[in-house]
Amino acid sequence: IEVKETTIFQDGQTVLDHVNFSISQEEFVYLIGKTGSGKSSLLKTLYADLPLEIGEIQMVGYHIPKMKERDIPFMRRKIGIIFQDFELFYDRTIAENLEFIMRSTGWRDKAKIKVRMAEVLMRVGLGGVNNKMPHQLSGGEQQRVVIARALINEPKILIADEPTGNLDSKSGHEIMGILNQLYEDGNTIILVTHEDDIAQHARRIIRLFDGKIIEDSEIKGR
Repeated sequence: IEVKETTIFQDGQTVLDHVNFSISQEEFVYLIGKTGSGKSSLLKTLYADLPLEIGEIQMVGYHIPKMKERDIPFMRRKIGIIFQDFELFYDRTIAENLEFIMRSTGWRDKAKIKVRMAEVLMRVGLGGVNNKMPHQLSGGEQQRVVIARALINEPKILIADEPTGNLDSKSGHEIMGILNQLYEDGNTIILVTHEDDIAQHARRIIRLFDGKIIEDSEIKGR
């Protein structure tokens, strides 16, 4: 990711001004800011949900200001998003939830779908939940499903948007353990949070305040 001299607007208002940062492969970056600091608007701009009017962004090999609309779905396949509120289909089983995403992103072979589904669920410690409905799982287990879903297409970057926000402390700790393991396995991760406590083990912090980046620091020794 490379963001140069970018100003982000939402509903006609300037949300972030003169934003500059880059993120390399295999980094784990904490994007920290209070509610309303522009975190969500920045994320939406990175995956082309908000139009980029001023500045330049290179995102997983795509140049967003010059990217054609038909290329947006292909760019998004290279990004795995972990949502705070899960965004699962509650009238479908876990297997049906994952299969929906897989088929919508080009998977066709039933055998390959089954194998990949098993791989990502095992990776988050959820083997054997295929036929369960989301409401039969705890919040922490549902968030594990969301992580599995984000991993399906082997994304170049994972964006975890307040991944522990709806969880109790024990489940939140377990989710952070999974994310840290994914980082150790070579994944690039942006974790978005408004909680400084979550960032106690951060290696790099980008902090937003009053529409600007006020900190971009690497923590030595971590």
